[in-house]
Amino acid sequence: MGPMPSVLPDGEPVPEDGALPARALEGAGDRPLGFYLHVPYCATRCGYCDFNTYTASELRGAGGVLASRDNYAGQVAEEIRLARKVLGDDPRPVRTVFVGGGTPTLLAAGDLVRMLGAIRDEFGLADDAEVTTEANPESVDPAYLEELRAGGFNRISFGMQSARPHVLKILDRTHTPGRPEACVAEARAAGFAHVNLDLIYGTPGESDDDWRASLEAAVGAGPDHVSAYALIVEEGTQLARRIRRGEVPMTDDDVHADRYLIAEELLSRAGFDWYEVSNWATSEAGRCLHNELYWRGADWWGAGPGAHSHVGGVRWWNVKHPGAYAAALGAGKSPGAGRELLSEEDRRVERILLELRLREGCPLDLLRPEGLAASRRALADGLLDPEPYAAGRAVLTLRGRLLADAVVRDLVD
Repeated sequence: MGPMPSVLPDGEPVPEDGALPARALEGAGDRPLGFYLHVPYCATRCGYCDFNTYTASELRGAGGVLASRDNYAGQVAEEIRLARKVLGDDPRPVRTVFVGGGTPTLLAAGDLVRMLGAIRDEFGLADDAEVTTEANPESVDPAYLEELRAGGFNRISFGMQSARPHVLKILDRTHTPGRPEACVAEARAAGFAHVNLDLIYGTPGESDDDWRASLEAAVGAGPDHVSAYALIVEEGTQLARRIRRGEVPMTDDDVHADRYLIAEELLSRAGFDWYEVSNWATSEAGRCLHNELYWRGADWWGAGPGAHSHVGGVRWWNVKHPGAYAAALGAGKSPGAGRELLSEEDRRVERILLELRLREGCPLDLLRPEGLAASRRALADGLLDPEPYAAGRAVLTLRGRLLADAVVRDLVD
């Protein structure tokens, strides 16, 4: 869940000092607190990417000096200090930190460590804090990984996407096949306890055998976590334009379903268990706690251009452009672009939307009568697991995972 979307929603203005309504911190001690740090820089733009990221050429011109990545760690540290002021005497140490992008590892390892240090200085880290960064396989080496580990990072997520050169080419990924697997070994040697590989299925031109080869390569590398996402072709991307021109074919939903089943079969056989529809881990400890924090509606502060935050039913998002972000912080103001105050009904619906995707499912008592009736139909259709249902929870079966979006739409009624 690290990447930030390129389009921000509407919302009410954020106060210049970033102040939250008093109710946002009620009961905060019962909720974990995490930080997401967004690094918006990329060496090149991948053809499928719709995230809030920028290449060097895209940052030339207005705001380019302010947006320089040389200054970026200090800007994020400034927002972390703002967070401390906004959250006041909130005593919670930070449970999870996730640095995403973009390509965080385009920054010097010392810059990532500096941003983590700002969180440690202002809030403190829980003794068992999970500290993750995403990484491009071509942008790290053993020395870089060792510096990250020495600086407090204990989990890393490599963007593998595919093991097949022609699939990587369609995605405009620049790393060479085999490099992500080597990165896993280098991360283990540096002392990282937890390593994830991100995969994408359904790329135009990818075959079932290509997908199996990617899964086998990922498993063979020895990570304890694998994420596998269906490719979504977003309007406005280079890939969408290529499909529209007929240069590459569109992948249909049936192919996505087949690829998901292949992933479940191969990963399960290799000792990975699903714990969220798109995520598998070899143990409870291997799960991504930061993403679970999102899925369970806890509190997190998102620092960086376009980053989203949520504290106690208040959601807000920062200005998109790195130059505007730097200018706001330089003026002593919150970089928040807008916010919304979630109603109890909003939060109920979001719990169903997110928790149903988890292996533990969502409580049936969240459902209204119409949703409860829909859950009984889903149970009869084999989309929900009977045993947890009898205990009061809606848990997706494998077939239900294939149709998760449709099941969720019915249950939120």
